[in-house]
Amino acid sequence: MSTSSPEAVKKLLDNMQTDLRSLSMECKKKFPPVKEGPEDLSSETMAAESGIVKIKTIAARHTDVLAALKESSSEVVQPFLMGCGTKEPKITQLCLAAIQRLMSHEVVSEAAAGNIINMLWQLMENGLEELKLLQTVLVLLTTNTVVHDEVLSKAIVLCFRLHFTKDNITNNTAAATVRQVVTVVFERMVAEDERFKGLAEEPPAVQGNSNRRSVSTLRPSAKDAYMLFQDLCQLVNADAPYWLVGMTEMTRTFGLELLESVLNDFPEVFLQHQEFSFLLKERVCPLVIKLFSPNIKFRQGSCGSSASPAPVEKPYFPICMRLLRVVSVLIKHFYSLLVTECEIFLSLLVKFLDGEKPQWLRAVAVESVHRLCVQPHLLRSFCQSYDMKQHSTKVFRDIVNALGSFIQSLFILPSAGNSSSSNAPAGGSVSGGQGSAQGVQGAAGAGGPLTTQAAFEYRGTWIPLMNVSVQGSAKATYLEMLDKVEPPSIPEGYAMSVAFSALLDLVRGITAMIESAQAVEKQVAPVREGAEPVKPPLSDGGPHEPLAHEVWEEMVNACWCGLLAALSLLLDASTDETATENILKAELSMAALCGRLGLVTPRDAFITAVCKASLPPHYALTILSSNTANLSNKVYSIQGQSVQMVSPSSESHQQVVAVGQPLTAQPQGTVVLTAKNIQCMRTLLNLAHGHGVYLGTSWQLVLATLQHLVWILGLKPAVGGVLKPGRAVEGPSTVLTTAVMTDLPVISNILSRLFESSQYLDDVSLHHLINALCSLSMEAMEMAYGNNKEPSLFAVAKLLETGLVNMARIEILWRPLTAHLLEVCQHPNARMREWGAEAITSLIKAGLSYKHQPLLSHNQRLQLLLLNPLKELSNVLHADIRQKQLECVLQILQNQGDSLGPGWPLVLGVIGAIRNDQGESLIRTAFQCLQLVVTDFLPTMPCTCLQIVVDVAGSFGLQNQELNISLTSIGLLWNISDYFFQRGEAITEELEKEEAVLVKQAQDKGEPLNRPFHPAPPFDCLWLCLYAKLGELCVDPRPAVRKSSGQTMFSTIAAHGTLLQPSTWNIVVWKVLFHLLNCVRKSSTTADKEKIESGGGNILIHHSRDTAEKQWAETWVLTLAGVARIFNNRRYLLQQLGDFFKAWEVLLDHIKSAALSKNSEVSLAALKSFQEILQLVTPVKDTDKPDALSAMDVSAVLMESLQSSGPGRPLVRSDSLAERLAQRYIAQLQLPPPGEEQDDSALWWSAWNTWYRIGTECTRPPTGGADKQAFVPSQPFLTALIQIFPALYQHIAAGFSMEDLKKLGVILHGAVSVPISSDASPFILPSYTEAVLTSLQEVVLTSLDVLQKAICVGSENLQVMYPAIFQQLLLFVEFSCKPPQYGKMETKHVANAKYNQAEWVALNYVPFAERSLEVVVDLYHKTACHKAVINEKVLQSIIKTLRVPLGLKYACPAESTWKLAVSSLLKVLSIGLPVARQQASSGKFDTMWPELANAFEDFLFTKSTPPDNLSIQEFQGNEAVDVEVVQLISAEILPFANFIPKEFVGRIMSMLNKGSIHSQSSSFTEAEMDVRMREEFSKVCFETLLQFSFSNKVTTPQEGYISRMALSVLLQRAQDVLRRYVEDERLSGRCPLPRQQVTEIIFVLKAISTLMDSLNKTQPENVDGNVWVQVIALYPTLVECITCSSPEVSSALKDALGPFKDFMQAPVSKVQNDI
Repeated sequence: MSTSSPEAVKKLLDNMQTDLRSLSMECKKKFPPVKEGPEDLSSETMAAESGIVKIKTIAARHTDVLAALKESSSEVVQPFLMGCGTKEPKITQLCLAAIQRLMSHEVVSEAAAGNIINMLWQLMENGLEELKLLQTVLVLLTTNTVVHDEVLSKAIVLCFRLHFTKDNITNNTAAATVRQVVTVVFERMVAEDERFKGLAEEPPAVQGNSNRRSVSTLRPSAKDAYMLFQDLCQLVNADAPYWLVGMTEMTRTFGLELLESVLNDFPEVFLQHQEFSFLLKERVCPLVIKLFSPNIKFRQGSCGSSASPAPVEKPYFPICMRLLRVVSVLIKHFYSLLVTECEIFLSLLVKFLDGEKPQWLRAVAVESVHRLCVQPHLLRSFCQSYDMKQHSTKVFRDIVNALGSFIQSLFILPSAGNSSSSNAPAGGSVSGGQGSAQGVQGAAGAGGPLTTQAAFEYRGTWIPLMNVSVQGSAKATYLEMLDKVEPPSIPEGYAMSVAFSALLDLVRGITAMIESAQAVEKQVAPVREGAEPVKPPLSDGGPHEPLAHEVWEEMVNACWCGLLAALSLLLDASTDETATENILKAELSMAALCGRLGLVTPRDAFITAVCKASLPPHYALTILSSNTANLSNKVYSIQGQSVQMVSPSSESHQQVVAVGQPLTAQPQGTVVLTAKNIQCMRTLLNLAHGHGVYLGTSWQLVLATLQHLVWILGLKPAVGGVLKPGRAVEGPSTVLTTAVMTDLPVISNILSRLFESSQYLDDVSLHHLINALCSLSMEAMEMAYGNNKEPSLFAVAKLLETGLVNMARIEILWRPLTAHLLEVCQHPNARMREWGAEAITSLIKAGLSYKHQPLLSHNQRLQLLLLNPLKELSNVLHADIRQKQLECVLQILQNQGDSLGPGWPLVLGVIGAIRNDQGESLIRTAFQCLQLVVTDFLPTMPCTCLQIVVDVAGSFGLQNQELNISLTSIGLLWNISDYFFQRGEAITEELEKEEAVLVKQAQDKGEPLNRPFHPAPPFDCLWLCLYAKLGELCVDPRPAVRKSSGQTMFSTIAAHGTLLQPSTWNIVVWKVLFHLLNCVRKSSTTADKEKIESGGGNILIHHSRDTAEKQWAETWVLTLAGVARIFNNRRYLLQQLGDFFKAWEVLLDHIKSAALSKNSEVSLAALKSFQEILQLVTPVKDTDKPDALSAMDVSAVLMESLQSSGPGRPLVRSDSLAERLAQRYIAQLQLPPPGEEQDDSALWWSAWNTWYRIGTECTRPPTGGADKQAFVPSQPFLTALIQIFPALYQHIAAGFSMEDLKKLGVILHGAVSVPISSDASPFILPSYTEAVLTSLQEVVLTSLDVLQKAICVGSENLQVMYPAIFQQLLLFVEFSCKPPQYGKMETKHVANAKYNQAEWVALNYVPFAERSLEVVVDLYHKTACHKAVINEKVLQSIIKTLRVPLGLKYACPAESTWKLAVSSLLKVLSIGLPVARQQASSGKFDTMWPELANAFEDFLFTKSTPPDNLSIQEFQGNEAVDVEVVQLISAEILPFANFIPKEFVGRIMSMLNKGSIHSQSSSFTEAEMDVRMREEFSKVCFETLLQFSFSNKVTTPQEGYISRMALSVLLQRAQDVLRRYVEDERLSGRCPLPRQQVTEIIFVLKAISTLMDSLNKTQPENVDGNVWVQVIALYPTLVECITCSSPEVSSALKDALGPFKDFMQAPVSKVQNDI
């Protein structure tokens, strides 16, 4: 209910009337009237009565009762004032209560109020109702504003006076009332200002110092406030008040409290009114400084204490504490007005923290500092006003440094926790500079670590940590102790706790302020970006107005040293996790702030501090040590005085949570990590994670520390670079407590998140991070050199992790990242290398699989950039790195093979970068990649890369580590060629487009096009590269590779050669085929002949391949055969080339050199190749060819593939390919016009010359003797060589001359003369008893047969060659008895050769000679009448040749030889003798007859004896042959004696004579004698003799001559037989003579009787005189035979002697007549 409502007014009136009545009643009681009449009443009573009347009147007359009451208030109040004047307590109380009621309804006028105050003053002086007085004053002043000036001052003085009574209640009430009254005065002023707000006011004149009481410009309430405040200053300063007249006493403490409350509650009054500002400057500040004087001068322990309120030289706690409160308020609210004064106050505050000041003073000072520290904007002002001015005190810096120094001093001075210096422990007062806890035996130091209370401990000094204030607010304890007079006892740790809170709040405040300001700037910045940057105008804030960031920088620069020193020390000393956390947060905040402001040194300093705290004590980490050394040079001072920095001791006892290996060389052994270390580590991680963008070069510090911690904790990198807990590889294992074990995954996770967050860093920060990691990695690499200790892989793992998360902008960091990782890959330490490779390959794989914008397929440059490090890895020699590289390639192929595009050359380069010094596994992996490429990716890669694929496949073939891979790679080359063939058209198009581009580029540069096999078409070049690569493989040191590649190359050329243009064939022939042949020939001829024991492992090598020479021989064979086949199959194509004849010559030269090789395999194969190229046919004419492709010699393989696509892949556009081939090549390979046959004779004669040279060289006997080392060609070789002749002769028959025939003869003779080695003879020679020809002999005869048949059907002029053929054959016939000699080489008969000895064995030439003889007979049969045969005396040559075996007869090497010779002679003579008789007159056969006579004689009367083992049947058979000869003589010769030379006939007759006499061998047994006497032969001879002796038909002298000769011979033989018989008969005694001899004598005796009968019948003139003499001479011999004992002989003798009766008479007349 409002006081102005009617009800309230009515109640007021009622109450007043009641009060007046009560007053009247009381007065009457106290002062009874003397008389009953009214005049005798007391004045108080009368006043009360009149008052009642007055109120009633007012109530009746006025509607606004309150206003009327106010106007009449003096009169209304008067009765009560008078009542108070009675000094009667009850009346006084009643009156005061009534007055208060009036006041509460604001019905007291100014005059009334003055009266009331006067009355109250009197009561005060009388000491009455003091509390009521105070209450009344308070009500009066608070309910209205009528009290001003002197009245107000009197009321205030009244309150002050009551404050100093002896009654505590009154004192306290008065004090409260004073405070309230002072507040009311200033509230009135504030209200007054509000009322006049907005009205125009003249600016008040600035008041000078002398005019301090001129307050005319102030409004009433302001004036009151001014006068009050001025007098308060006077009173505190112990001066007389100007306005508060009547003050008797005043305490300074109370005055200071009042000043503080006014300043704190009404700052706007002083800021808005210059008069008040003046008071602040002129009165308050000097007063404070003056009152501070004892505190400034005082040094602890200099004088005793006193409780006197008067200012003394010793600090007085109540005043000092209040002064500090005042200062706090002044600084807080009026800093802008009192810049200079605040500088002094702040400097004083810093001094009060000095260690020499009393502890309570330091405690309240530190509380004051804390109050400042929670006001960051104030601190900013300090910095701006002082620290940034040139000649000003660095106040802000001093405050921070003082705090730091204060904290340090608490650790150094043991008395820090005690209430005063007097009760400090002994030895406690130690100077701050030399203080040490070592001499302190206090309980706090000793017992500290045992308690669980949060505390700091440093070098034995233990200081508990108290919870003194809420974060961000400075709740003071001692600054609030307004009731204390004596200095309070400061609890241990209180000052430390406040200072600690102050530091934390300072850091929090500054960082929050700067961060929020920067955030605002960032929001504003985008708006400004569009406009031009404008320099801030200097005129705005004066030339010294600094920019915001300059202020921030100065603030940080000013405070960081002190903060760091203090925080580092506290961090080191902290034993409480929360405190540690707070310290670390502060250091983290400062580091981040410095980073944000770009202040490198302080940033690094704070980071270094955290880093050092993370590591074990005394851990030698170079980067931190150097940084600390730099910091020690920083000046650390307070107010110009240098302060010693206390270094952290790290001796405090902390819970050990981990024991591990140090990464550094020092310290040795193990190091321990405490829980605090782990806490610091987490802070470090948070710093890097949250503020990485500001770290810059500090990344180095952070990462180095993290690396060491990770190492000590035993975290090892896993996939993707994530660190996981793992055991150490060497040394004692890391020991981790359970606490830290649970933390490890968290730490690992934070570590990973830290590097994951690098994706949010800007590019510059990211580069700093990368550089730091690279630098760390370099250090780790250096440490890993030369020792086997496991390296730190932290940096490499994190480089990987960083790269992986920044894939979106990989370009900016790729080069430095990969360049370093490539260095790591070359490190000698295997583990480090392994991770370097893991990192680089993971990054490449991730880079290629990442969805870049634009995609890699459209960003060739990026793709090549990503793949380049993969290529660089090829330069690393370590096998494990190459293995990783190749595994990476394999994965890339499997995942991104289809999209590599321009990256193929790089990938193929990596696959192909194999060296023979690498291991098998590497090459195997690389080869897997190549196989994948060839099988799956040939169609996807640019055609320009196909040549690289060929080169790479070739390089795998050439590697010598793994034979199977070499062989498989050759198979791949075949697959590649197949692909070329199938996709020929597409490849050609693409390559030709590319070629056009390259040609243009080359022309632009003015350079020739640099391409292998230029100017061949690009597709042909591809084939040529393939062939060239296969050619290289064909000369590989390994035989299997050579063989496989040779087969592949020739198969490829055969299958796909038709795709090449004719001009390209020229290159194929000269650059590929002949080049290959040259290389193979050279290698073969220089190959080692040393025996190879085994083929590696347990593989045995066949003796035919057990030397390098033999293995190369196989290659030579294969190559030569292949080239020959190509010449054979492609001759038509090749003949179109200009230099075909030259190529043919070169090929023949190769065949010759191969044929003359001492390796039988090579030489034989060369001849096979020779044979092959001789089977060539002249190409058909255009009109005869069946179709285009067959004319082009398209191979069967090609034809087949053209007709139907093979299994596996469908053949693309096979029809078009076939058509294209036909069109392309038929146009280019124009056949010769009809009628112009190509003349191939030159080719064949060249071949003949080569054949002749080969034959000459290989059949030439060695010049030495029987040297086994001499080279002798093998039989198969010679056979093959001679086999060539018939085929060759077909081509050269037309021009084959006598000279050529002689050449042929030389070679044939030489070939069959060659002996064979004894160890080869069992495989070549038939057993000696078999009459079988060797293959060579067969072929030789075949060659001559071919020749003679050609001559036979040839022209007349060819037939002159017959004699030469006969001559050659007869030479061979001679071999039957006289084997040919091969030079001077000694040969043994095959029967005597020992196979296991190195001997040469002569062939069995008998069958050959016999066959040759048969050929001769046969040929002679055909050609006996030929002129050339007659002229060249062929018959004589035959007889002469046959004479040798005939003469040897039984001495012939083979029995069959002489038998064949005889039969052949008989055949030849049967043909030749008629011819000889016909030609008798020509004399061409004259020389033949003596030869024939010799032959007959040598055969019939051979000097050789029959062998002992000859059977009777065989002997009889042989005799039959002799008989045949005699029969020939009797039939073919003697009957034609007139055509035959006389001498010849004479020799024949003597031979018959000789044959008719029995001859026997002395070796015959009795039983055999009769058979072996050649009875039949003798008989036939004798009969022949007789036949010609008794011939009466002598028609010519010649025949008579033969008869005479025959008779003479007969008689001579008879005489011999008879004499021998007589002699034998005598010698034999009684023994009978052999049957043969008896038969012979009987035959002779019969013959004599027959002769005698003939002589008797013949005319004497026809008988020669000598015959008679011989006949008569027989008689005595016959007589001697009479004594024979044999009846048959006797009978025959009787018949023989009988005819002699005709000679018994002497025919004298006849004799005389004859004489």
